[in-house]
Amino acid sequence: MRKILIFTTLFCSFIGSSQEKKQNDFLKNEVKINALYLTLGAFEGAYERAINDESSFGTSITFLLDKEADINTAFAISPYYRFYFGEKPVAGFYMEGFGLYQTVNRNYDYYIYETNGNYSYGSKEEKVKAFALGIGLGGKWYTKRNVMFEIGAGIGRNLSIKSNIDNTDYSRITGKIAISVGYRF
Repeated sequence: MRKILIFTTLFCSFIGSSQEKKQNDFLKNEVKINALYLTLGAFEGAYERAINDESSFGTSITFLLDKEADINTAFAISPYYRFYFGEKPVAGFYMEGFGLYQTVNRNYDYYIYETNGNYSYGSKEEKVKAFALGIGLGGKWYTKRNVMFEIGAGIGRNLSIKSNIDNTDYSRITGKIAISVGYRF
């Protein structure tokens, strides 16, 4: 009877120890640069922190490097939350929800009509401020040395954007796109 009791106790303790959950021992911090924006004349850097192996939060900051850039966003900051569907921790296909505060360079063209039938043409540039909420999709992959590659895009709706020159209220769709490289640490 004593041998059966000892065997049962050892067997139960072995099963209990094998049932322990595996700890999340993956690297949780990540920095990245949007290579696509660099080719367009802007800089976008981002920091992302893993909450667990399926989700993370982060923020990206964008600003122009060249006044003649191919994009019109002068400055942007975008916090986001991502949920991952991959088998590896914080990798694979993801969906995100994001906020986006941006200042946009906008050219305002105008005509001044005179009484004699002539007109003159002018142009002004202004920085319009906007806030948007949106959703995005993408994918993220890692090498064994923790180098990261990511492709993602998002679309959102501007909740507030107003021109100071002509007092026009713009409610339009905005978006973001990234082809990023980075490092997880």
